[in-house]
Amino acid sequence: MATTPIGSRLQPVTALGTPLSRSATRVMLLGAGELGKEVIIALQRLGIETIAVDRYDNAPGMQVAHRSHVVSMTDAAALRAVIEQERPHLVVPEIEAIATDLLLEIEREGLAEVIPTARATRLTMDREGIRRLVAEELGMPTSPYAFASSLDELQAAIDAGIGYPCLVKPTMSSSGKGQSLLRGPQDVAKAWDYAMQGGRVSRGRVIVEGFIDFEYEITLLTVRAVGASGAVETHFCEPVGHLQISGDYVESWQPQAMSPAALEKAREIAAAVTTNLGGRGLFGVELFVRGDQVWFSEVSPRPHDTGLVTLASQRFSEFELHARAILGLPVDVSLRAPGASAVIYGGVDATAIAFAGVAEALAVPETDLRLFGKPESFKKRRMGVAVATAATTDEARQRAKLAASRVKPIES
Repeated sequence: MATTPIGSRLQPVTALGTPLSRSATRVMLLGAGELGKEVIIALQRLGIETIAVDRYDNAPGMQVAHRSHVVSMTDAAALRAVIEQERPHLVVPEIEAIATDLLLEIEREGLAEVIPTARATRLTMDREGIRRLVAEELGMPTSPYAFASSLDELQAAIDAGIGYPCLVKPTMSSSGKGQSLLRGPQDVAKAWDYAMQGGRVSRGRVIVEGFIDFEYEITLLTVRAVGASGAVETHFCEPVGHLQISGDYVESWQPQAMSPAALEKAREIAAAVTTNLGGRGLFGVELFVRGDQVWFSEVSPRPHDTGLVTLASQRFSEFELHARAILGLPVDVSLRAPGASAVIYGGVDATAIAFAGVAEALAVPETDLRLFGKPESFKKRRMGVAVATAATTDEARQRAKLAASRVKPIES
């Protein structure tokens, strides 16, 4: 673990109240998917009153929160109304598609503290904002990149130096949505159309990135939490390796073996980026690695899907670390055992599905399951995850994949 003292003007909650009473400490989650659900559970274990907000009813986090609201979070007026009604002490964005200008207003007016900061939420929602910050202001290594607002601009950027192969992504999307790998001119128009369909917020703009011949990619879970001195300190979890297919995470494991030089560089990049973004909480910093070389890819100012492995591998999961950090409590990022996670997909397009094979999955040694409770299944929708520990990450991966393969979503 590396720890760097950093000053902070933000003040954490000074005392934790009792839920549903006049002393309650209230935290609102904007986005109540599977990651938000785990954060809510972690907060409730610390006696926090929780409010879940999402665009659809019965989202996973709504099933465990004290109260919930169905709101389009890109609708600034509707979102403000909910915040003014609930008067949370902390507002915690869990997804990208949020009216970030409103969050800036909320923070400026002192209506609530935005975690980690409203600026961080705005910058990281937009791939253009965060890429320009990291590459052009902080001078950190990234892949070659350009931005385009039309098919013609996209083709021109590729021809001007990005070249093939390259990646095209909407400037506002997540979990691989709208992303394409282009191998030649024949792929450009199709990639543009797919990006326009996949953005979380319609902006008609993409980033095109030159392809880096990396060996592997990691998520470096980076925690900004108040230390004994009262200043915010930066802590690093062990690196999480992961496998993505079509931009979607399907497996992760911890720790990912790295050279000492690469690990030091990864921490340097993560510290620089998260220090600039500021605030308190856990960040998922994605990085490409080849040998001792490291390149910044993306950052999420919240728990990361690849970090689901920490439910098994760490003393405190990324969700518990996030809850502790935002409340101003001490954190412990120590690894308990090598671990892995494997995604369980819906497999069918249906509502009210059931899961067979749960007992068989849990018969795999040192495994556990999280079935998220999403009300509607799609063939490629992430409906659950298997996590496992073992003496090595390779063995943990085998166990997690075996357990996940035994869970069979079925139409009820």
